[in-house]
Order: sequence, then structure tokens, then C-alpha cells
Amino acid sequence: MTSSAVAVAAHVGPSVAGVALTADPSGALWHESERLLIVADLHLEKGSAFASRRIFLPPYDTAATLARLAALVARYRPAGVVALGDSFHDPRARTRMTARDADALRALGAGRDWIWIAGNHDPEAASDFGAAYAEWRVGALVFRHEPRAGVQTGEIAGHLHPAARVPGRAGPLRRRCFVGDGARLILPAFGAFAGGLNIRDAAFDGLFGSRPIAHVLGRAATHSLPVGRCLPD
Repeated sequence: MTSSAVAVAAHVGPSVAGVALTADPSGALWHESERLLIVADLHLEKGSAFASRRIFLPPYDTAATLARLAALVARYRPAGVVALGDSFHDPRARTRMTARDADALRALGAGRDWIWIAGNHDPEAASDFGAAYAEWRVGALVFRHEPRAGVQTGEIAGHLHPAARVPGRAGPLRRRCFVGDGARLILPAFGAFAGGLNIRDAAFDGLFGSRPIAHVLGRAATHSLPVGRCLPD
């Protein structure tokens, strides 16, 4: 993706309820003043869940997702990590993790707070890896898995796996994205196999009180444009 394709800005720092944040091109959100790294929808062990139904995908999604997360932890050195639900693909995912992946996940939490938010795929959040909550608040922000209906101020959520289809020089490109309007922000799925839902889909209708902005993930930066300029599938 080039900046000319989707224009406006790179290394975007969206504001939610007056709180300045950084939309990292990895799909993670950085809250500088609280030293918090926020990720959504890791879907660890999705590959093994599919394999149990004889749908065979490369069995490395958990390791790949944790490696990307480890790189962010090393770069930002957060005081805490917030995982916004659906961190595990199903309630038995932790039992299918390799010992190496489980050790890697525990190592990521060493020396910092790790906040697990319960999701619809993992309704009993991962208390054996850290503190578990239905939702969690810090200052003006509330972190939860699924966006609540109607306009919400200060909400940081996941669940919907937003993705944008944007015009490009060689034709439309489809990329995961953040989407927000200054009152709430919905994060892209971070997991290797998580996929994305077009932000022009009806599932996003009614969630934003003003014209929302898509913060689209590029190779080295995020690029912002109005959702109205994004293309339907």
C-alpha cells in the first residue's frame, strides 16, 4: 500500500474520548500515557480447531501470532497488555497449545500486567495466564470485546475484525484496519488466521455518531481515510 493510494496521514494517532492513542501498523493500539499495549482477537489455536474438523491449515498460527506480539512488547516495553477477547479460538484452545507456545505466552506477561477480556469464543477469560475481566476501565476508556449497540463514548473494542477495501493504483486493495469516530475505536483482529469484515458491512451500521475514519494497516505505517471513501466487497 502506498500513501498516495489512500492518502491523508501515516503513523496515525487517533483520539478516543480525548485520549491520544497510536494505531500501530501491526494492528495493535498503543496508549502512551498509561504504557498500555492493546490487541484484539488473537484467536490462538484456530489452526488446531480447524484440524479437529479435518480442515487442515498450516499449524503455526499461534507461534506466528505470539512472535508478532513479542516483537511489539520488545519495542514498546509496555507496563500492561490488554487482550480484547477471542484471544483463544475456543474454550479448549489452551489444552491444544504446545508447551513452547504456552511458555512463550507466559514469558510475554512476565513483569507486566496482563488483562484478558472475555470474548464470545473464550467466555471464560484466560485467568491462568493473567487477570480476567468482562470489561476493564482506565480513565475515560472502557475496554470490552464486543461493541455495544448505539453510540458509546470511550469504548475500545474488537470482535468485528474490521477491514477496508481501498482504491489503489493497480486496483483495489483489502487491508485490516482500525475504525473510529473519536468517541469509540474498533481494533482489527491481530491473529494470523483471524480474517476481516468489510467496514461497509451492515454490522457496523449505527456504531458511530459522526463520520468514521478508517486507519488502514500498511507495510510500515497506518493510513487514514473516511469510511465513505472505502469500497464495499
